[in-house]
Amino acid sequence: MLRIEHISKTFNAGTINEKVALRDLSLHLAAGDFVTIIGSNGAGKSTLFNAICGSFFTDSGSIYLDGKNVTFQPEYQRSRQMGRLFQDPMRGSAPHMTIEENLALAAPSGGWLGHMTRADRAAFRDKLAQLDMGLEDRMKQPVGLLSGGQRQALTLMMATFKPPKLLLLDEHTAALDPATAEKVLEITRQTVAEHHITTLMVTHNMHQALELGNRTLMMDAGRIVLDVSGPERADMTVQGLLDAFAAKAGATFDNDRVLLSTAEDPEN
Repeated sequence: MLRIEHISKTFNAGTINEKVALRDLSLHLAAGDFVTIIGSNGAGKSTLFNAICGSFFTDSGSIYLDGKNVTFQPEYQRSRQMGRLFQDPMRGSAPHMTIEENLALAAPSGGWLGHMTRADRAAFRDKLAQLDMGLEDRMKQPVGLLSGGQRQALTLMMATFKPPKLLLLDEHTAALDPATAEKVLEITRQTVAEHHITTLMVTHNMHQALELGNRTLMMDAGRIVLDVSGPERADMTVQGLLDAFAAKAGATFDNDRVLLSTAEDPEN
């Protein structure tokens, strides 16, 4: 489904601000894979997502989506095949438009706000009811009045209204309180499973990284240094993941936010 071959990216090359963001990175995802990604600050996680989405062209290498070479395809064209959620709940929806207007834009025949039928509104209401957040009774309200968790749940629904070939989740629960984050994660699990969506999810929570999906990657300095799945992943503890990272990267993990989430997890 997704095939990345030896991509590299350097920003501000040849200047004192030169930053090597991706280093000869390769990654293959099969259809239906749900892959979690964890890494220290500046490891290249969001940069990898930006490269996949076409926010910039890589300096070298190739990116294939569903067998098609999209390496030099502009971002707006790739967006038709991909869904993406960001850490900031304010991104991904139009705050001054109502809930039903946002859903109308995201629907497969989206863009025709003046042509919403009674059947369209009934379908939107049914979809919203599945979130169990009471949004089906607030369809005429502006999205800007929703809480962060409600907006993330709505944005996830919009991104998957027409199931994308690839879903990118960039720490989409990091800005939410723990209870709301767990609710959004459960909606994420259900949505990905129901539609068999190939998914990449960046998280700072190492417990989630091992619990969600079927494969876990760890990144460091623009490279994938660890890739675990199957029985090895099923038997791995958070400490085992940290030890494996240290062995592969030649250094200990240094993201305080990630380590704090590990320390706060009673299961670890």
